[in-house]
Amino acid sequence: MKTLTRWAVEDYHQMIEAGILRNRAVELLAGEVIEMSPEKPSHTFYGEELADYLRVNLTGKALIREARPITLANSEPEPDIAVVKPPRERYRFCHPQPEDIFWLIEISDSTLAKDVQLKSAIYAEAGIQEYWVLNLQQKQLIVFRSPQGKKYLSQQIITQGIVSPLAFPEVEVSVERLLK
Repeated sequence: MKTLTRWAVEDYHQMIEAGILRNRAVELLAGEVIEMSPEKPSHTFYGEELADYLRVNLTGKALIREARPITLANSEPEPDIAVVKPPRERYRFCHPQPEDIFWLIEISDSTLAKDVQLKSAIYAEAGIQEYWVLNLQQKQLIVFRSPQGKKYLSQQIITQGIVSPLAFPEVEVSVERLLK
């Protein structure tokens, strides 16, 4: 029988401070320290393009954080993009928490199952109102909304047109622009 130790966020922070995880690309997901997949050039390209696009459209309304930690009850993931409340100073001593987050985005090139299953469950349980997965393999945007328990009640697959984030209904995001 295999016994698995689940780590609390505080334990994870102590491991980081002690240098145990130095030079390791890891994140805490549902109490487990998980190695992150290396990024392909396409992942980096789309992530940078999307972050730049959102910064232009959300200037003065939100901060765009790229591949930086957020703190949830038993996880500290590093979503590719976190759209969070300003000002930046509020994150000087702590990472954004669920109440600070407008929505999260993962760029999925080789991690679709993890992004759509594990991460969506973690984000839904934390009460993140909106979560997008940019699926590079199938050229589609998957929009998750209405969290309840460990799932989202709404999941929409979009390949073209405009999508407006719940937090900013006046902002129109071109799906074609994201997937170009």
